[in-house]
Amino acid sequence: MHKEIRIRVAIEEDDTNTLAHAILDMGGDHFNATGSARRNPTDRSIPVIGEELAVARALNALEGDLIDAAYLRIEGGVVHEG
Repeated sequence: MHKEIRIRVAIEEDDTNTLAHAILDMGGDHFNATGSARRNPTDRSIPVIGEELAVARALNALEGDLIDAAYLRIEGGVVHEG
């Protein structure tokens, strides 16, 4: 069996703040997570750094949500095949 799962990430940013929204659909189960980064006003403006940090933080939060969901299924014996 081969299954492909996609994660969509949207990024919003201004001069000092970056926000990344990660969305994962696993065959009906939806997971959403957000990550943020803030540039110190005294640092040089290098937008890719804020993007990388915000996306990494969103994916890290998504990881936690997925692990929690898996443990809940294990503990409750709930199985959903999508």
